[in-house]
Amino acid sequence: VLLDVRGPGGAPMRDLRRDGPVWTARAGDARIRWRGADEAAVLTGDDGVPVLTATVDLAEDETRDLVLEIAARAAPGGDLDPDALWDATERDWLAAVPSCEDTIAPRDARLAYGVLTGLTSRAGGMVAAATTGLPERADKGRNFDYRYAWIRDQCFAGLATAVHGGPPDLLRGAVAFVTDRVLDDRDALRPAYTVSGAIMPDEHGLDLPGYPGAAAVAGNGAADQFQLDAFGEALVLFAAAAEHDRADPAAARAAAVAADVIARRWPLPDAGIWETHDDLWAHSRLICAAGLRRAARVLASGPAQAREWTSLADALIAETSRTSLTPDGRWRRAPGDDRVDAALLIPPLRGALPPGDPRTAATLDAVRDHLVQEGFVYRYAVNDEPLGTAEGAFTLCGFFLALAEHRQGDAGRARATFERTRSGCATSGLFSEEYDVRQRQLRGNIPQAFVHALLLESAAGLARDPGRPPPSPPGE
Repeated sequence: VLLDVRGPGGAPMRDLRRDGPVWTARAGDARIRWRGADEAAVLTGDDGVPVLTATVDLAEDETRDLVLEIAARAAPGGDLDPDALWDATERDWLAAVPSCEDTIAPRDARLAYGVLTGLTSRAGGMVAAATTGLPERADKGRNFDYRYAWIRDQCFAGLATAVHGGPPDLLRGAVAFVTDRVLDDRDALRPAYTVSGAIMPDEHGLDLPGYPGAAAVAGNGAADQFQLDAFGEALVLFAAAAEHDRADPAAARAAAVAADVIARRWPLPDAGIWETHDDLWAHSRLICAAGLRRAARVLASGPAQAREWTSLADALIAETSRTSLTPDGRWRRAPGDDRVDAALLIPPLRGALPPGDPRTAATLDAVRDHLVQEGFVYRYAVNDEPLGTAEGAFTLCGFFLALAEHRQGDAGRARATFERTRSGCATSGLFSEEYDVRQRQLRGNIPQAFVHALLLESAAGLARDPGRPPPSPPGE
């Protein structure tokens, strides 16, 4: 065993000493404690800096716990007892992950809770995925760094836990994180931040190999985009929290800010949910209408503001109907872009339109007719190429299709879509962003938080009759 902890800027360990069963050291401003390697010795590493090394011989079935603590400030001073730490870890995870026996997929729903909890920082920000350098298409530049907290993804995760009615921490953390970003940045809201709320860096290359041989990157090119739909998703999240008695005055203020930004910015192009280019995306306007409708019921300061938000939602739907309906009555992506887009399944699910709306039914039929291959769902046809040529199936969209079918009353088809979609996972049960139907491979970074969030929402939603409200989450 070799311990070589580096601080900021590659600062090596220093001041190594042993105090009983615990080794202590410093690395830059980091304080280090290591227990379980009593026989360790200080040696000089390959680059001339001190390291700790130990040889541990274990008999069959014998175990030994090595406990490493790295703290930015002075260590708490506990004895790093491994049994006590294991007990505390088990208690915390049991509190964070419910049984999910009230869903149609308890094991996967529990895993979703575990993934979402594990990807969420103490500051409340949840990274979109844990990795970078795992490309969607290695030879086409489709390689992204998702180790940042996307506003939209955070909303999906919070809403999923609200729909299920599980432990409140994920919902509460999502509301707090999104609330702070909206109040701080208003119409300069960025699509994503670091998990502590700092500005996400622009995309830049790393002098590291990616997989499988693709260039590794850090940061993300969406850093400076304006995405109108994020404000609609924020309103849906805030309203869901309020419906579960988990809203606070700050969230209500953030809802008013979001509604004001929508009122001023909706006639202008935005980058949209898929972060491609600026356009008058139908999804952005419809999800804002959904958020406004839900917020008007539970977050408005009074009847006048509720009427204002509802009228704005009506205006958004009316104008989008004027500019973004095809002759056969389905939603199209944007004025001048007639392609089918699975993202247009989302706004009706969030309350933009009633279940029986013919535009919803026509769009659902079009998604099934044009974006499904072997039961897996693509987000849209890229450059009118055949499905699977430019990118894989978008797992998120498969779960949205299942929810849409369930909302239309087709429980059998919804269950089949759900089961086919959740089959596109790794042997660990983890999902990436895309699934290559032809090669039967995961594509992109893993685990992808919003996919696990929608699996949880679908597993909970499909266990109930359409129209039945979600349960209230347990108390503190």
